[in-house]
Parts: sequence; C-alpha cells; structure tokens
Amino acid sequence: MTTNTNISKYAKLLAHIGAVLTVSVWATSFVCTKVLMEDGPFTPVEVYTYRFTLAYILLLSFTFRKILADNWKDELQFVLCGICAGSLYFITENYALKATTTGNVSLLASISPLFTTILMAIIFRTRIGWGEIIGSVFAFLGVGCIIFSGGQGLEIHPEGDLLALAAALSWAVYTIAVKRLMPLYSGFFITRKLFFYGVLTSLPLLYMQYASGVGMHISLLFTNWHYLSNLLFLVVLCSCFAYVVWNETMRVLGPVTSNNYLYGQPLVTMIVAYFVFGEQIYLLGYIGCALIIGGLVISDKLKIGKS
Repeated sequence: MTTNTNISKYAKLLAHIGAVLTVSVWATSFVCTKVLMEDGPFTPVEVYTYRFTLAYILLLSFTFRKILADNWKDELQFVLCGICAGSLYFITENYALKATTTGNVSLLASISPLFTTILMAIIFRTRIGWGEIIGSVFAFLGVGCIIFSGGQGLEIHPEGDLLALAAALSWAVYTIAVKRLMPLYSGFFITRKLFFYGVLTSLPLLYMQYASGVGMHISLLFTNWHYLSNLLFLVVLCSCFAYVVWNETMRVLGPVTSNNYLYGQPLVTMIVAYFVFGEQIYLLGYIGCALIIGGLVISDKLKIGKS
C-alpha cells in the first residue's frame, strides 16, 4: 500500500513538473513564431503546416509500428483532436496575432481552462470542485494583472478577439475529446495522430493560399539559418516534446488541473522578457504572479465539493 501511494505521489510530482516545463516552452514559442511571420515572409498557415509536418515525421520515425487506431470510432476522435489542437487552434491564433494586440490574444486565449471546466461539467455531468472554480478565477485574474501591468490596456478588435476566443474554445474541445483516448493509447501515439490530422486539415488552406498568388517560402528554410533555427525550436521543443509531456500530464492530473497551468504562460513570458529584454516588472505584475500561483495551488489542493 505504501509503495503504491509513493508511486502515485511521485507520478503526480513529475506531472506538475512536466506541466511547468511545457507551459514555459509554449510561453517562449511566440518569439519564434513572431520571427517567422514578422521578420520573415511566412504566413500563419505556412508556419503551422511546416512546423507540424516536420514534427509528425520526427515522431513517425520511432513510432511507426502502430499506424491506425484500434477502431474507426477512435480514429474519428483523433481527427477531431487534430483539428481542435492543431490546424484550427494554431491558425486562428496566428491570424488573431495579426488582427489584434498581443495582450488581447494572451488574455483571451487563457480563457481555455474556464471553457474546459464548463464543458467537463456539461458533457460528463461531473461536479467541479469549488477549489477548482475558485483557483481558475484567481489564476484568470492574475493573467489580467500581468497583461495590464505593461500599461497596454485592452483594445477592442472584434475580428482578432473573436479568433482568439475561437482558439481558446478549440483547445478546450480538444481537452475533452482526448480524455477518453488517454487510457487507451500512449502519449506518443496520441501526439503523432494529432499532428497528422492537424497537418492534413491545413493542406487545403495552404493550397488556397498558393492558388491566390501568395506563394510559399519553404526554400528560405534551407538558405537562412535564422529562420530554420526558429522553426526547429518550434518543432522539437514546442511540438514533439511539449505535446507528449502535456498529454501525459493530463493523464495524471486530469484536464481541469492541467489546463489551469496554461494561465502561467503570460507569467513566464513576463519573466523571460525581464531577463532577456530588460522589461520592467511592475507591482501589478507581482500581484498577477501571486494570483496565478495561488490559483494553481487552490485548484490542485482544495477539491471542495467534488463528487
């Protein structure tokens, strides 16, 4: 009995560490995406398609023994996962970054854990603990403090803001859809299937872009190390490593607790900006850090009223 408990606590500790590492990597991925889309000529669809195509090939190279799911029901569910956590999520988010402010996208995309909590309660008819609800609210308020601490404020850009909300909802749907698959398949298999269908559903958009005369810039990746290095960071760390670890984290901690870590992305971005770019952290930023960390602790520890 003691051994099993220790293993359970150890697995939970590793899951929390994995969540922190994943969110930290994802929080820094915007810099690489920005380099490719703003410093370089790549479009949002191109960045997504190239990134996840390479990530899929990398995972396939050592997980090729099993290609299809056990049945067509699971296969169709993988299609949904690929769309929601792949093409739909990233393409809408990338276009949102072009249509509204970074602060708006960061704030609105972080609503995903709230969407997840609501969908869990509706679809699975589960009673969400008060600790998780309170923790989610605290963390979300912390995100708002961090976003506004830079003095940017919240500007209304309907098109971009709606796209950011669509991305947040898309990720929440993925979290619900993958929940049933986690006990049945390994994290590597789930991630690889997600990448495959994500890329497959982005190809029509890439073709429409090419047909409209925008063109593709894949050749630049082989002649410009600056672009290639940024793309490889997105492929190896932000895609292959982060997605596999994240799926295992959700397996151990559950969808609600895991997704609450997404509130930490603006926090990590703020800290990285302080050390790398020398951007100041103001009082509101410190308050935001405290609220996010406090919200994560409350969500994980106080499972009040959960059945």
